[in-house]
Amino acid sequence: MSNDKADETKDRARVPWLKVLETVFVLVAVAGLALWSVPAALVVGGVLGVLACERALADRRAAGERHGGEAVGGERR
Repeated sequence: MSNDKADETKDRARVPWLKVLETVFVLVAVAGLALWSVPAALVVGGVLGVLACERALADRRAAGERHGGEAVGGERR
């Protein structure tokens, strides 16, 4: 049992670093695209921003369902 808690702690510690790495990667890619075409970089940045918001909302909905409570921002069944 205690081993499961240790694994959970390791997973939680790993997630922020992955999000930081992912964010840096996307920013560098959009900056590189901006060197070639600023309008294209703005469009791609906007699309990626919408996808990031949808992903964050999906994580919150799934977390609410996992704990047995009503999902935050989710549809009622």
